[in-house]
Amino acid sequence: MAFARTCSVALVGVEGVVVEVQADLEPGVAAFALVGLPDKSLVESRDRVRAAVANSGVGWPQKKLTVGLSPASVPKGGSGFDLAVACAILGAAERIDPRQIADLMMIGELGLDGRVRPVRGVLPAVLAAAEAGYRQVVVPERTAAEASLVPGVSVLGVRSLRQLIAVLSDEPVPDEAEDQDDGRPDPMLAGLTVPGAGMGIGTLPGLDAGHAPDLADVAGQHTARTALEVAAAGGHHLFLKGPPGAGKTMLAERLPGILPPLTQEGALEVTAVHSVAGLLPPGKPLVDSVPYCAPHHSATMPSLVGGGNGIPRPGAVSLAHRGVLFLDEAPEFSGRVLDALRQPLESGHVVVARSAGVVRLPARFLLVLAANPCPCGRHSLRGGCECSPTAVRRYLARLSGPLMDRVDLRVNVEAVSRSELVGAGAVGESTEVVAARVRAARDRAATRLVGTPWRINSEVPGHELRTRWHLAPGAMREAELDMERGLLTARGLDRVLRVAWTLADLAGRDSPAAEDVVRALELRTGVPRGAVMTGGRQ
Repeated sequence: MAFARTCSVALVGVEGVVVEVQADLEPGVAAFALVGLPDKSLVESRDRVRAAVANSGVGWPQKKLTVGLSPASVPKGGSGFDLAVACAILGAAERIDPRQIADLMMIGELGLDGRVRPVRGVLPAVLAAAEAGYRQVVVPERTAAEASLVPGVSVLGVRSLRQLIAVLSDEPVPDEAEDQDDGRPDPMLAGLTVPGAGMGIGTLPGLDAGHAPDLADVAGQHTARTALEVAAAGGHHLFLKGPPGAGKTMLAERLPGILPPLTQEGALEVTAVHSVAGLLPPGKPLVDSVPYCAPHHSATMPSLVGGGNGIPRPGAVSLAHRGVLFLDEAPEFSGRVLDALRQPLESGHVVVARSAGVVRLPARFLLVLAANPCPCGRHSLRGGCECSPTAVRRYLARLSGPLMDRVDLRVNVEAVSRSELVGAGAVGESTEVVAARVRAARDRAATRLVGTPWRINSEVPGHELRTRWHLAPGAMREAELDMERGLLTARGLDRVLRVAWTLADLAGRDSPAAEDVVRALELRTGVPRGAVMTGGRQ
């Protein structure tokens, strides 16, 4: 009996599980059995591996062959196990030394000609290997840059199985010709992308070329611009309500530009999610720009929160992790889809349960909702609206109370006047100027929160804000009165306090004053303090 083993990684969502790939050869009728809970694409690796080994100039062992994937209870799928399966078989057949591959982590798909093709999810797979103590990984050459983002891991990128066999056997490494660049898409990169999985996800057009949308393009909208700055500085969710053409989408598209750049840790988290989803741009192994996701209002539940056949895949909330999720025409989204956002808005992650398993996906994003004031959109304009009061209430009621209670900033975006649009001095502050203030405010918050697990105001629990960092006596009086009147919930009171801290950080104050709390209440309710408030909740 001949035996060899090596290792690979099974991805469950964006988390990796180390899998030991074992190969056993015994005398008997030539057969190839693959066990260990493989899916359809992994079962087909038997034919890919056999052809790749034969076309690499190595004889196929004519014995009874069993390949086991351990732990057997973890579902395994995809073509990324091909390279590990081939090397385990060659080790059992003593074509390569089994000791050379016992501590190697191998990830890659094999073509029938023996070439090693890139696969999705290399970064989270290598991260899992590093956490498990592996220090040497073998990946396709095209994804070696992505794997090298993980510190402390030695990465070997190979083009073919022949090259890997030569390296492991201390033989001269054969040259493998690269595919000719004839202007057509590279077929070797086809497995890295998923057609139709974009959902308006990625960086904004022109961002990489230095032509990002600028806040100076937005005419007027002083209150909305202030709310945008507060949202970026404190990580607060934002609701924009106004007639068509007032600039709601323009404002949302300029939010990523004033957010601080991703940290190294944040960039790795974002890259891991995008790698699994097949959305990494070709030739760019690290996503270092703030993600921006704007799904259509017809988006389904799985496309927004994650799901699909088999192991759930990341949805829009995960693909917007550390970035912006913009839901334009929010009342047109399904009510069930919108209410599914309530968990990730609170916890920063989403748990998706399916028959094939339960997956925990990161989802700490900045939510921006945009809505018209009524079905026709002209309710706040002079004349032209034919919607009945009942239709207006029904339209806005599609955004449920529990969802809106989690939105800190609610702004009425009024139609732009002619003087604001074409008058002298119509140009507002640029993205660069506002972004500098946002960074300064975040630095103040980070200094105050040193030694805690939080970095921005929106992450701090309300209890900690009320007990650890005290305000001046009477500063919260207006908010407390609103809570007594039933205009604020307990959650709403905590969120007003968080926004007040952000306003103080932007103003350079050590703690919020009464005016910051009042301003936070105005931004939450959309009603200036002192205005007559009638009816129920504002």
